[in-house]
Amino acid sequence: MATAQPMSYRRVYVWELPVRIFHWINAIAILVLMVTGFLIGNPQVLMRSNEAYMQYWFGWTRFLHFAAGYIVFFNFFFRFYWGFVGNQFARWSSFFPVNKEQFRDMWETVRIDILQLKLKGKISIGHNYLASLTYVGLFLVFLFQVISGFGLYASMSDSLIPKLFVWIIPLMGGDANVRVWHHMVMWAFAVFSIIHVYLVFYHDYVEGRGDMSSMLGGWKFEKDDELNR
Repeated sequence: MATAQPMSYRRVYVWELPVRIFHWINAIAILVLMVTGFLIGNPQVLMRSNEAYMQYWFGWTRFLHFAAGYIVFFNFFFRFYWGFVGNQFARWSSFFPVNKEQFRDMWETVRIDILQLKLKGKISIGHNYLASLTYVGLFLVFLFQVISGFGLYASMSDSLIPKLFVWIIPLMGGDANVRVWHHMVMWAFAVFSIIHVYLVFYHDYVEGRGDMSSMLGGWKFEKDDELNR
C-alpha cells in the first residue's frame, strides 16, 4: 500500500526590507488618512468646552491628515524608485503580464479567489499577476488622491509641494468638486483594504506559503519543482 509523501517546501526570500518598510508605513499612513479624512468630511462633536484652546481636536485631526499625506507622498516616490533597483519581485517588470504563462497565472488566481475552485499548477511566489495589475490601478488612484489632496491644501499652505498641484482645482471645476471626488475615492481605499486583508489570510490558508509572515520577515515557502509539475 502506497504511503503519501510528505509535502516538501523551500524558503525563498521575496520581500526585501525596503519593500516591507514601504508596506507598513503605507498601511499606517493610509489608515490615519482614512480616519482623519472621514472626520474632516463629517465633523463630530467629540469634545465640548467653553474655552477654544481646550477643544483643538479638529486642528490636530487636520494636522495628522496633512502630515500623513506628506509621508505617503514621499513613501510613494521611494517605492517608485525601488521598482527599478529592487529584486525580481519588487521590479515594475513583475507587475505587468506579457506572456501566456503569466496570463494563465491571472486566470488561476480568479479560479481560486472568486470561483473558489481547487488550486492546480504552479503559481507565483511573489505577487500574482491579478494582484499586480490591481496594485498598478491602486497606484494611479493613489496618485489622484495625492494631487487632489495637495491641491486642496495649497490654498492654506505656503509650502512648495502643495503649490505644485494647485492646477487640479480649476481643471476639475473648483474646490467643491475636488473635495467631493477626494472624499469618494477615500472609500475605494477602505474597500481595497478589507479585500486585501481577506485575500492575504485566504491565500495563506489555501497555498500555505506564509503570505502573512512574509511581510514581516520577507520569506515565503515554495513547493519543490517536482511537486509543481
